[in-house]
Amino acid sequence: MKILQCIIADDEPIARQILENYIEALPNLKIVASCKNAFEVLEVLQETTIDILFLDINMPKLSGLSLLKTMQQKPNVIITTAYPEYAIEGFELAVTDYLLKPFSLERFLQAVNKVSKNLKEDTKTVLVDKEEVATSVFVKSDKKLIKINFDEINHIEAYGNYIKIFTDKMILTPQTLSDFLNKLPESFLRIHKSFIINFNELKLIDGNQIVLQNDTKLPIGKSYRKEVLDRI
Repeated sequence: MKILQCIIADDEPIARQILENYIEALPNLKIVASCKNAFEVLEVLQETTIDILFLDINMPKLSGLSLLKTMQQKPNVIITTAYPEYAIEGFELAVTDYLLKPFSLERFLQAVNKVSKNLKEDTKTVLVDKEEVATSVFVKSDKKLIKINFDEINHIEAYGNYIKIFTDKMILTPQTLSDFLNKLPESFLRIHKSFIINFNELKLIDGNQIVLQNDTKLPIGKSYRKEVLDRI
């Protein structure tokens, strides 16, 4: 379980105490600092990275919204305020949520859950960016290693201990259909115990047959029919 590092920024002691109690009630939250003004927040941010900033708007010298405008890199910000009229401006500054005082623990939890969702989506994005997405595969055929681009594959057919890969030609390689399916992207679909198709090549379904763009006709296995129809 990831522990989310939090800062509270509010000039009212009672408001800070309520937030501290809510945060301490949740095992995945940890208070890094409880600040009375925006300048204390800036000092903390210079020294540590945080996940959530619980930010009051009406603070002396520098308001919460003014603080946000000075920040180049913002954590997930949850506004906590008694003033609903600033909601639009807050969301224009890309805050995660806007809590109107007094708010319940349940409403507080909803806001925290939004942050958790945002952090998971950011992680997925980073992983996709860092991972090289495979666009091809090498197969052994006739004592050679042949590179095949996925988008060139029309369909694949089981052939004993071999498979036939159909592009603009047929390539025979020693492996099972199930093993080869594990190497393929999601654009491929098994339609029969003996056939896999490139779903992008699907032209139409005629009864229990699939017709591909090159007019190849392949049977749909009874146990695969639901998966085929769900995919459509």
